[in-house]
Amino acid sequence: MDACAWRVTLAAAALMALAAGGRSSLGLFVSPLNTASGMGLAAISFAMALGQLAIGLAQPFLGRIADRHGAACVIVAGAWTLAMSTMLPAVWPLPVVVGGALVLIAVTGSAVGSNGLLIGEVGRAVPAARAGLAVGLVGAGASVGQLLLGPATQWAIDRHGWNLALLGTGALSLLALPLARPFRRRQRRAAPSPAQPVADVLRDARFWRVAASFGVCGFHVAFLAVHMPGVIERCGLPASLAGPWIAVAGAANIAGSVAIGLAMKRWDSAWLLAGLYGLRALGIAALLALPVSAWVMMGFALVMGASHMATLPPTSALIARQHGVERLGTLFGVVMLVHQVGSFAGIWLGGWAAQATGSDTPLWLVDIGLALVAARLVWPRARRAVRGEAALAAS
Repeated sequence: MDACAWRVTLAAAALMALAAGGRSSLGLFVSPLNTASGMGLAAISFAMALGQLAIGLAQPFLGRIADRHGAACVIVAGAWTLAMSTMLPAVWPLPVVVGGALVLIAVTGSAVGSNGLLIGEVGRAVPAARAGLAVGLVGAGASVGQLLLGPATQWAIDRHGWNLALLGTGALSLLALPLARPFRRRQRRAAPSPAQPVADVLRDARFWRVAASFGVCGFHVAFLAVHMPGVIERCGLPASLAGPWIAVAGAANIAGSVAIGLAMKRWDSAWLLAGLYGLRALGIAALLALPVSAWVMMGFALVMGASHMATLPPTSALIARQHGVERLGTLFGVVMLVHQVGSFAGIWLGGWAAQATGSDTPLWLVDIGLALVAARLVWPRARRAVRGEAALAAS
């Protein structure tokens, strides 16, 4: 990759670290915000779920703006708004303020760093042969954010209280301002060929199969991000284990994201994507089958972390391979809309099930079933890809 491509890739990875780290650490504030506002776990979960849905609704529009004008203006506006909306509940923990801020934090966080916003920019800046690795590095950036901000936020809450910790999280969002510079319009690469009309893509069943599988991914990762601290407590383990759990998952995510980018040079993306969803189903089944302990929970963090952002490179590769990169920001924005519908369901149903039953088992069982469905959605594409490669080799 040339210098411009590296700058865009590394800036995108840093933005993902900032946004994803703050998003994953937000789960650590659920219990303090519940106590301070008196909203109840179900109400807070619903507000956070609405935020995930709002992210999805905003993604196609953010992607379209970035496709036309570059992502820099979106990132700058998002950074200022994210900082203010994150600080607000620390100062006024009223139910209406907390509920509205949780929705706004989600949307503005996606403007700072999200798959739908950044993947199109990286796809245009990086040569096709390196795209898998580049997207893997962006996904690894999200993991670095988890690794650093998870324990740091837990330490800040324990040492200085949740109010100051939340104010610090908001101030940290302003680091996105200098990171927006590589995304200025003049540094974008020209498209090599005319773009396929978005309307034609949206009539393609293959596009929606991949999008639906990514919706399952949203259900899974959003549930983990918001409810895993509560899951750990409901398992009878120390609440302080939540910070290390996030860190271990983040470290495994770095390895998984880079490894999948390298693996895409040898194996078809659809095969890899189906395998990742299968791995998630096996990991959850193992958690349910094994006796509860800190070691088992950390092993679960390794498996879930390794498959967390690893779905991103093969998913974006499948979209780009079929429909090109010129409209990738817009198209991946639509994919992210489906992803966030899944996120809405995972967060809301996760909080509702825990409050109604006192257990997370029903959600885990649903998650296993959905992971298997996602693997099946991309599996026919994998079979067709292998047959196509065999026919090409025989010709």
